[in-house]
Amino acid sequence: MENSIKEFLEYQDELSLIGNAISVLHFDMSTVMPEKGVKRRSEVLSYLSGLNYKLENNSKYKELVKNLFHNIEKLNDKEKAMVKKAKKSLDFMTKIPEKEYMEYSLLISGSEKVWENAREKNDYKLFKDTLEKIVDFNKKIADYVGYEDTPYDALLDDYEPGMTVEDIDEVFKELRDGLVDLLEKIKKSDVKLNKEDLFGDFPVEPQREYSKKIARMFGFDFTRGIVSESVHPFTTNFGNDDVRITTAYSEKDPITAIYSTIHESGHAIYEQNIPDNITKTNIGGGVSMGIHESQSRFYENILGRSEEFLNYIYDSLTDTFPEFKKFSKKEFYKNVNAVEPSLIRVDADELTYSIHIIIRYEIEKMLINGEVDFDQLPKIWADKYTEYLGVTPKDDKEGVLQDIHWAGGSIGYFPTYALGNLYGAQILYKGILRDIPNFYDLVEKGEIALITKWLNEHIHKYGGIYEPKVLLEKITGESLSPKYFLKYLNDKYSKIYNL
Repeated sequence: MENSIKEFLEYQDELSLIGNAISVLHFDMSTVMPEKGVKRRSEVLSYLSGLNYKLENNSKYKELVKNLFHNIEKLNDKEKAMVKKAKKSLDFMTKIPEKEYMEYSLLISGSEKVWENAREKNDYKLFKDTLEKIVDFNKKIADYVGYEDTPYDALLDDYEPGMTVEDIDEVFKELRDGLVDLLEKIKKSDVKLNKEDLFGDFPVEPQREYSKKIARMFGFDFTRGIVSESVHPFTTNFGNDDVRITTAYSEKDPITAIYSTIHESGHAIYEQNIPDNITKTNIGGGVSMGIHESQSRFYENILGRSEEFLNYIYDSLTDTFPEFKKFSKKEFYKNVNAVEPSLIRVDADELTYSIHIIIRYEIEKMLINGEVDFDQLPKIWADKYTEYLGVTPKDDKEGVLQDIHWAGGSIGYFPTYALGNLYGAQILYKGILRDIPNFYDLVEKGEIALITKWLNEHIHKYGGIYEPKVLLEKITGESLSPKYFLKYLNDKYSKIYNL
């Protein structure tokens, strides 16, 4: 078995080299590539995807994975996880016809630019045909891969292994009911807050410098990472020693840029702390998008929007942005956490954010189930916003064109954002506060390193060894429940809004 594992790891290394090359080109495409570079870049990406496809379908590699899977009980947990994931990927590659795989790779390599153009021109019709092709192929993927109950399960499993529509429907119902109940109480409160009170005229350069300072404070290692800029903030990595964040800046609103950077830092710190001995393998990253989001949203919200953290950074923040000195620490904290139903997901407050996700989840299920006329998608989107949040988009940019995910083929991704909120709160109450009872005292002193170390030890170091359900139970002793996130929100907002 030792020789087989050695040979398997050599294949894993080669696959990771191709994957890193693809990721570098995507990063460049999203940050600095000129508009007319799309055609050639799409061809290069399609070629590299073809190399990846051929390597995974190499008969020797397939036989190697098959034999290791047959003898999986002889392997340790790390090796089992790698072989299971390789088998899953191989099954996928075997079931998808090469011609269709290549056609889809070519489509996706250029689709984000189509979306960007449609978004810039505020015209959904410019993206509609591309989106329909992406959805159609994802339907085919679900059929090729197979599923027990619903085709969406097959797509969801790619982002959150082991999770099903049945699981999410149950959890999201309790979550939605709890969020709506709390939102109604806040609407009736005499306390009126508006995050736009924090808007003003803020040059971009101080935002850049302060965002980097905050990323460093949370533990982002700038010898192994950079902060760049893009229309839609994201994090990517090429191993654990080259992890890249992008963010976006607004001259009227530095707070959004700061929290965008904190969010992406959570993703990046996870990747930077993946152990060296697995970073070049298929488990050399976060185990799932939901667990990944638990880290980014933990740093952004549970830690970053806490009163203790805002008290800690108040002086440095107001030195950088003197306009904020007109607010007391308490006023600033409350305005940063103002709740107001809005149209744009990335600008949403901590409470209503998950409702934005539930809307997308419901629409994605409709798309994959063939229940949507694509001409009517902007109206379906608008109607759900009116029903769930009481706000209605005035155009496509405020509505169906606001997110990049579908353009990248990421159908089944959105639910993981809300799952991340739930995971993060459960990990806080049943893990961190158990082991670090003075958590909030540390935050108020800016001693974030001890908290990051806990996350390193309990989450980051495992990479993709354990599936999300197993990892969560390992940390908290319980299966996923929305009650901890709802408790966190109720405790926090009851004080802010005097409920």
